[in-house]
Amino acid sequence: MKPLLKTLIVAVALATIAAACSAGNATEAAPAATTTSTEPVTTSEVPTTAETTSTTSTSSTSTTTTTTLAAEVAPTINGLPGEDGTEDRRIVAVKIDNHPAARPQSGIEAADAVYEVLVEGGLTRFIGMFQQSDSDYVGPNRSGRPTDSTLMAPLGAAFQISGAQSWVQDIFKRDGVHVSYDTGATTWRMHHRVAPHNLYTSTLKIRDYADARGWPDEAPSPLFVYGNEPTEASSSADTITLDWSDHPSVVWKWDGEQYLRFNGTTPHEWVDDRASVDEAGQIATDTIVVIEGRKYTASDPAGKGSSVPAIHTVGTGDALVFYDGGMFEATWTRDSIDELIRIVDDEGNDVILPAGRIWINVFPDNRTVAWE
Repeated sequence: MKPLLKTLIVAVALATIAAACSAGNATEAAPAATTTSTEPVTTSEVPTTAETTSTTSTSSTSTTTTTTLAAEVAPTINGLPGEDGTEDRRIVAVKIDNHPAARPQSGIEAADAVYEVLVEGGLTRFIGMFQQSDSDYVGPNRSGRPTDSTLMAPLGAAFQISGAQSWVQDIFKRDGVHVSYDTGATTWRMHHRVAPHNLYTSTLKIRDYADARGWPDEAPSPLFVYGNEPTEASSSADTITLDWSDHPSVVWKWDGEQYLRFNGTTPHEWVDDRASVDEAGQIATDTIVVIEGRKYTASDPAGKGSSVPAIHTVGTGDALVFYDGGMFEATWTRDSIDELIRIVDDEGNDVILPAGRIWINVFPDNRTVAWE
């Protein structure tokens, strides 16, 4: 575990989130391997994570830790205040395609928080989470995976996916995740995109769908502990490089106000390409969290479905937090999927993050994160 320092830093900014659509369960082909031109000078070679053997198994000694928010921070998933009523409502979560053919995505710029999770072929997908915010154009929407269930279980979210293999659907049911599939009630196809990267959704439609089914409309606890005196950075981090796979590394660059996202050296953009809107920009966030977990292969217990990569999110492991052009190292810990992931210092105390839009990488611990 790493030491905890304290300083006065306030980081509040905008981060964009756009979502995407796609048909359900097919494995995506990986493009040719490419190397990034970014040459970071500080690296973190992540160790193996101590973990339970199943993403959904629980510990018999599991305990729930209650944390207290700083006085001037909102009780939302990212610590930012919302308009009247939005702080007390459910999260709507949307699985967003990140295949090269799905870019630029839509709606991700409006999300309050994002998970990024590994899928087949070394690609990643996003889970855009909307509590204070909404977007009536999110996509492309894609299919669910076992790791998603472990992340959604403690949130009580309405989770929109294009589909999932039957054995993965069983995992969602077992974990009590409220899932909306591509039935046409919340989704539609955009003909300017090619399937499976053309399925779109609306958080407003998902909220109506959840209401009609009587799903709970309650706010979860904040994802982490936020405050106006966040844990002090231990080093500078203007450029962060995540080596997910043989695809171009994901690079985040601090511009003095927020982190801008690149795929290798190419800016990763979002777009609202409807004729009535026609807006675009670069994906950005205020805070970046890296949760380093052990990668494994998840398979159909009956041996009939396709196996998929997954990451353990129960147990403990290294964590990295980046904000305001700096970073500090910490530890993540979690006893069961019914709990939120905590980030703690070397004494087991919750670290403090600044309120702001947050991007959480559920990152394989056999890959490298670098910063400079």
